[in-house]
Amino acid sequence: MELYFSPMACSLASRVALYEAGAEARFTPVDKAKRTGDGGDYWQINPMGQVPALRTPEGWLLTENAAVLQYLAEAHPAAGLLPTTADGRARVRQWLGFIGTELHKAVFVPLLDPKAGAEVKAYAMDKAALRLSVLEAHLRAHEHLEGGYGIADIYLAVVLNWAPYAGVDLAPWPAVKAFHRRINQREAVARATREEFALYQEEQRRLAA
Repeated sequence: MELYFSPMACSLASRVALYEAGAEARFTPVDKAKRTGDGGDYWQINPMGQVPALRTPEGWLLTENAAVLQYLAEAHPAAGLLPTTADGRARVRQWLGFIGTELHKAVFVPLLDPKAGAEVKAYAMDKAALRLSVLEAHLRAHEHLEGGYGIADIYLAVVLNWAPYAGVDLAPWPAVKAFHRRINQREAVARATREEFALYQEEQRRLAA
């Protein structure tokens, strides 16, 4: 397998899932200019220019974060990253949709976009409270989003990494903050984050030079 990623982007969740599963993969970075680590044009690989993209062992390309995470979990069932019941899997898909649309795209993308104006950022920040409150209520009663630890928890933890950079203080949502700290202490999560943060810092130094 080959995972196309950008350091500390949502593709970090796929790296974590691969580490949790003990799966072998090649990791190919994609920079801000949409060039791959070997100098290739990423637009030719994924016309959307987004990460993650996963080249499967069969050679076909899978895009969209939620799809890649589910593929990896189903390809490595021993890792236990998806519930075994149909109801449980449906609720994981619900959470993946919530994280992807209500948090990732509706809140954090505008807040982190340097081209977004003040009104756009204020609109996104207004949306954050309700969405984080929904998570807070759930995580006060549950250790994980659905059943045991799995891909939805991984994706949420990755998105919450962006909170300090987006100006989102998690203090009003202590259960969310505790969840984020707890998931980030897992060995696979800590390893993946450490590796990608180093790559992110290196990329920032290159851009500033």
